[in-house]
Amino acid sequence: MTHCGILVAKKKDKTTTTNVTRLRMIPEYIVPNCFRQNPELIALQSTRTGGVSNGEYSSLNLGSNTGDRIELVYENTRRLCAAAGINPEQLVRSAQVHGTEILCAEKPGKYQGYDSLITDKKNLFLCIFTADCYPVLLYDPQHHASGAIHAGWKGTAGQIVVKTIAAMTSRFQSIPAECFAYIGTGISANVYEVDKEIAKEFPLGTSTSSPFSPDEEKYLLDLGTVNYQQLLASGIPASNIEMSPFCSYRNSNLFFSYRRDQGKTGRMVSLIGVAPR
Repeated sequence: MTHCGILVAKKKDKTTTTNVTRLRMIPEYIVPNCFRQNPELIALQSTRTGGVSNGEYSSLNLGSNTGDRIELVYENTRRLCAAAGINPEQLVRSAQVHGTEILCAEKPGKYQGYDSLITDKKNLFLCIFTADCYPVLLYDPQHHASGAIHAGWKGTAGQIVVKTIAAMTSRFQSIPAECFAYIGTGISANVYEVDKEIAKEFPLGTSTSSPFSPDEEKYLLDLGTVNYQQLLASGIPASNIEMSPFCSYRNSNLFFSYRRDQGKTGRMVSLIGVAPR
């Protein structure tokens, strides 16, 4: 497993800079290293930088269910897609419900009730929206099949990563040992405090007693590691897995965080798909 995510910003001329210099109104996003050997693939996780939203949603809010002005969310989406070189009309989205339902996408659009999206169609870009939950992106380069997973604690407890990889194996004949995975930015273990009943949903060793609530039995849950373990259990080798080094809660200059901002915040998008060229 690698822990190297590179923060990049694309300019209108398509040139790329690998530093984190702030460029006004130009969306900045992370391109996972594990996918870079596949030139046909577009995969990224957005940051909160480079959009037009204001206040709590400043500035690259991509969530249409946040209370932000919808025209600003549309403009942010347009700008991100322009920077990434994709058509916003080719996005696949779902109103996520913290479940484990999987959509095999055949066409773009907004769907309801799916927290995992898979496809083997070109020019479809699967989108997962987060602000502390973990996005997990999958790619099978042999069959040009992609997956995007919304892995909050409920979905992770429900083995959504395992189920998605099984669905890709069944639908596309994907071989897990040939697939690559990126665990994007979510809330890190040293700040993600949960109740005892939630901690009990996960394997031993993935949570520790919390020092933040001495009068209550609470735990710090390592949700990123749980998803990493599910990827390994599904047959994806450690050498093919990358994990973001950032934390949505602690890196407040780069990411929205539902918990840190007490629910009044924007959303990042993690997307993946094969370009039509």
